[in-house]
Amino acid sequence: MQQNAKFIRKLPIPMDIKKEFPVTEEVAKVREARVEEMRAILDGRDSRLMLIIGPCSADREDSVMDYVCRLVPLQEKVKDKILIVPRIYTNKPRTNGSGYKGMLHQPDPSKKPDMLEGIIAIRRLHTRAVQETGFACARSVENQQHRLVASGIDVPVGMKNPTGGDLSVMMNSIYAAMGDHTFLYRGWEVETAGNPYAHAIMRGYVNEKGDSRPNYHYEDLMQLHELYAEKGIKNPACIVDCNHANSGKQYLEQIRIAKEVLHSKRHSNDINTLVKGLMIESYIEDGNQKISEGTYGKSITDACLGWEKSEKLVLELADLL
Repeated sequence: MQQNAKFIRKLPIPMDIKKEFPVTEEVAKVREARVEEMRAILDGRDSRLMLIIGPCSADREDSVMDYVCRLVPLQEKVKDKILIVPRIYTNKPRTNGSGYKGMLHQPDPSKKPDMLEGIIAIRRLHTRAVQETGFACARSVENQQHRLVASGIDVPVGMKNPTGGDLSVMMNSIYAAMGDHTFLYRGWEVETAGNPYAHAIMRGYVNEKGDSRPNYHYEDLMQLHELYAEKGIKNPACIVDCNHANSGKQYLEQIRIAKEVLHSKRHSNDINTLVKGLMIESYIEDGNQKISEGTYGKSITDACLGWEKSEKLVLELADLL
């Protein structure tokens, strides 16, 4: 079969990248300690709120590390109430396939795609984030292959509801990730034992007319609680995404939404047990920009809360808990 594709170069496998950019034993221990904190929140051993916060897309190593380092003293202030998990998202899916696709494709957004440099930049960024700040990073999965891979990794994995709003798709993803599987992966037949820390992420949805609709309200969270009960899933857990369709991409609404979710937690023990955390899109500067504008620390994808508003919100959330 003739292929309409140009094979540019063969990229190194993950093991080669790990050998070239290794992590120290100290960094590995820090990562494991942070991941264990996340597990403890998701299975109920730790009652703190998990707050996944950071840029819509990690576009530049310097500004992302600047942002993450600002979280360190803030985490210290709220450590008894909140566990901060930096959102460092390096692969940005596009609805119609066009536009900036993330650091993996373009480590420099102003230049042409270079996936080898992208892979190296991602490895370096995530290693630095743990080494310099003591933070572990959040990630999310949706498609079938990711469900299977999620069943064999040791970190909590969030499954967002699809943009169409069908929660059964999300629940099936969680169920699949928690189960054991045999499947083909990178030329190997592999067996996985299941990931008990797969969890739901409620991000709102888009209706048939293309309008954003939220699913963070009290009634939506009670419905999710009932779906978990019907499935009999271990460790029912949910993170509420305060941006995307929940806010209609009106980034300032994240402040109100986050506080409303805490209000729901206070008024229902079922919701309090279910909702383990929030996701907030935040960067150094408010709003977003075109790539050509070049403002340091300002999102080039979805609009984000700036640092001042973000810091104020985190402190207010801690006071409400």
